[in-house]
Amino acid sequence: MLKIAEKNFKEKHLAFQTSEDCLYLSVYSPAGSSKKDKLPVMVWIHGGNFIFGGAARYDGSALSAYENVVVVIIQYRLGLLGFFNTGDEHAPGNWAFLDQVAALRWVQGNIEHFGGDPGSVTLFGISAGSCCVFAHVLSPLSKGLFHKAIAESGILIPPGKDLRLSTDLEKIANIFKCDASSSLSLLNCLRKQEAEHIVFNSKEISFLPIVLDGVFLHKAPEDILAGKEFNAVPFIIGVTNNEFGWNIRSTSKMTGLREIGDRKSIASTVEVFLPMIDVPSDFLPMIIDEYLGDTEDPAELRDRFLDLLGDIAIVMPAIKALNYHRESGAPTYFFEFQHRPSSYWDSKPDYVKGDHGDEVGFVFGGPFLAGDIQLRSEVTEEEKKLSRTLMKYWANFARSGNPNGEGLVKWPSYNLKEEYLEINLQQKKASKLKEKKVEFWKKLNLEKKNKKSMENRKFKLEL
Repeated sequence: MLKIAEKNFKEKHLAFQTSEDCLYLSVYSPAGSSKKDKLPVMVWIHGGNFIFGGAARYDGSALSAYENVVVVIIQYRLGLLGFFNTGDEHAPGNWAFLDQVAALRWVQGNIEHFGGDPGSVTLFGISAGSCCVFAHVLSPLSKGLFHKAIAESGILIPPGKDLRLSTDLEKIANIFKCDASSSLSLLNCLRKQEAEHIVFNSKEISFLPIVLDGVFLHKAPEDILAGKEFNAVPFIIGVTNNEFGWNIRSTSKMTGLREIGDRKSIASTVEVFLPMIDVPSDFLPMIIDEYLGDTEDPAELRDRFLDLLGDIAIVMPAIKALNYHRESGAPTYFFEFQHRPSSYWDSKPDYVKGDHGDEVGFVFGGPFLAGDIQLRSEVTEEEKKLSRTLMKYWANFARSGNPNGEGLVKWPSYNLKEEYLEINLQQKKASKLKEKKVEFWKKLNLEKKNKKSMENRKFKLEL
């Protein structure tokens, strides 16, 4: 069954051509719009794990036409070309983010000619693109280039303060047969490589997407958040109720993600994710016990495991960012997307709910697109209504910093009650998403801090 679903999924999500020559953008304006209209501008940043993706997957025409907004879809360098750095002045890194800054500056200087208002720019993105949106919220370089933000299933708060080096330079040197005795010699060697060779091999290299380069980012994200030094713009953050249901897993090379095994193999897979949230492996048994309990039922184990992965990678970082942003006084909103699109009836296992990125096709008006780009073509009448609703919420937010409007279910701001909107075929207000799990992670982080403090005291006594 899984093999058939995977085959059908790949047939519906065909690969597309990519190129190193990628710094282009697409602009969609309502018919007849002119310079005097000053329409809200929505700038989309695509996802793809920072190594694939592009503007060719998206069509902003329906969102633009239905909601009278200007939609801009940008591209940026990916993989090694976008994120390589040497930790020094020779290659400080964050090239992909600088590409995005350049695109935002282009919008400031040119979008009036397409009917857009450079004083009303909303960033929105999915997955890695959502992480990029959040990076711009953190960066002083992006200040004034956008005025609202929407982060869909991706918040990047890398642990630690020493974030100068993004990847293993020795591994890069081995792949490209370069001399790594100095960062300059490695850089010169890479500059002699064919662009296609670098693009092709990027997927073999793990890297930290964001580093302290002294230009785009001067401080560790955690310090920026704690010091309220970020761009306090109106902000929507969202997740789905099954982030690791299928989309992320189906493209992963990690066996433990694609084929879910027993408790032991689940624990091994989870351990790989712990450095992402700066949690030592000593805490693994506590985490496994909290999420898996004592069940041995394969379906229960699978669902609880996927819930755990979603919490580690996406949901808990989102809630952390929400709490920081709310404290700044800026309008802050939260959503959980819960609908399983009907078009996945034969291409995803039955247990998958609202998967990673499933809302995107509805946000872009996929049911109403008639061109080659298919974002959500096989739909029910209820799903067409859902798409119109999401376009309206997103565009209202782009217009005013508030997603609410006539005919829509009231979307509460994320306040001290931690209220949010459940988005399904019907929408409703809720509060305190995953309250028990949030408390568990707070308790774990407190124990982690206490353990670190005790280790530091012991070290000083030994000195």
